Amino acid sequence: MIKRLITHQIRDHLSKKEITLIGGPRQVGKTTLMNILIDDLKSAGEPVLFLSFDYESDLPFLRSQDALISRINLEFGQRKGFVFIDEIQRKENAGVFLKGLYDMQLPCKFIISGSGSIELKEKISESLAGRKRIFEVLPLSFHEFLDYRTDYKYSDRLPAYINLHFPFVMTLFNEYLNFGGYPRVVTESSAREKLQVINEIFQSYIDRDIRLFLQGDRPESYARLIKLLAAQTGQILNLNNLANIAQLSVPTIRKYLWYAEKTYFVRLLTPYFNNAIKEITKSPVAYFYDHGMRNLVLSSFGNLQRPQDQGFVFQNIVGNLLLHELRVSQYPVHFWRTTDKAEVDFVIDRGKDPIGIEVKLSALKKPMMTRSLRNFIDKYQPTEAWVVNLALDDEITIGKTRVRFVPFFNLHEILKELISSFEANYQVQERKFAYKFLRKKQKFFPENR
Repeated sequence: MIKRLITHQIRDHLSKKEITLIGGPRQVGKTTLMNILIDDLKSAGEPVLFLSFDYESDLPFLRSQDALISRINLEFGQRKGFVFIDEIQRKENAGVFLKGLYDMQLPCKFIISGSGSIELKEKISESLAGRKRIFEVLPLSFHEFLDYRTDYKYSDRLPAYINLHFPFVMTLFNEYLNFGGYPRVVTESSAREKLQVINEIFQSYIDRDIRLFLQGDRPESYARLIKLLAAQTGQILNLNNLANIAQLSVPTIRKYLWYAEKTYFVRLLTPYFNNAIKEITKSPVAYFYDHGMRNLVLSSFGNLQRPQDQGFVFQNIVGNLLLHELRVSQYPVHFWRTTDKAEVDFVIDRGKDPIGIEVKLSALKKPMMTRSLRNFIDKYQPTEAWVVNLALDDEITIGKTRVRFVPFFNLHEILKELISSFEANYQVQERKFAYKFLRKKQKFFPENR
């Protein structure tokens, strides 16, 4: 069984009143994760009820709030319990259904899961504003992949394992680069079986998530756009060019891009800028939630050969890690391009102190950086910039900027440090705000001193 890093976060949330909403693409292990939580709760002697829209025998209890409450009362009696509902996206008006249950203040905790449908990300999320916390389960990160492939023997010391077994780790990384991070793909042993599994996942996505929303449009047109996006991973998208090549209108392209984002298939990064004249400010860049799926639609699944293609996939992997780890902070991730073609792969937006990030699929031997990153440093004067590569762990100083050469395999830990710094700074700001508020209150209401 593959262990997911997000499991402990969800486990901690079980004590909260809010609905725990587990979302993500199909086949990433949401139901498996729910079963782990259920086993934990049962081992602790807690009452648990599991229902799924996949099981016909469960459907009568999920048709209405009254039917579900009757089943809960039967199972739990007067005790507080935990109610797990799987595949909620199949429930019509699921947001209203869950909102009503929550507002009844029932003596139970709801844990809900749903695959990447627009209903889940839009209507349910909107209806449950202030009543839920969303946890997104995504394809495996390389950290999770490596931990699984080393049988969890080195979970608490993976960096040391990587240093001692670097050639073997690179072999595993090449596998991850080619096949991606869907759990069912990872656990298959042969390339043929991996291909069959990911083909099945893609076809299920088209048939069950997309066909419903096309409303007369042909799925083939959507699939054609996905292939064009895969061929332009990490590159600025020109919607007019995409429309011409795909033989679709620009509004249709925009609609399809919206579908792709809302169904956990493609991420669109927006530009970072403060000079709209010299910098690209509108066109997005696309990355895939799973780079193995990107390889599939380009017929290079398990067979990445060109260094340029490998470089774009590595960039996709780094982008996903940045976006996933920083989701709990207030630091959005962008890219940077200028009209004279200077480009930086990623920018962590920290207001007046951004972090420019350059990605190199290379085991650098000494500090090297592009003219584009130097231009970014000259323009914004950040306190630090990163060059993510495969091996070099070093740093240099350019002006006031600390340029860190970060091994990809250490990036997870570097991002944890960044988030910890953000949280500490946030707490300081909260205390300062509370102090100022108290002083103002004492000024206007001296009797409360």
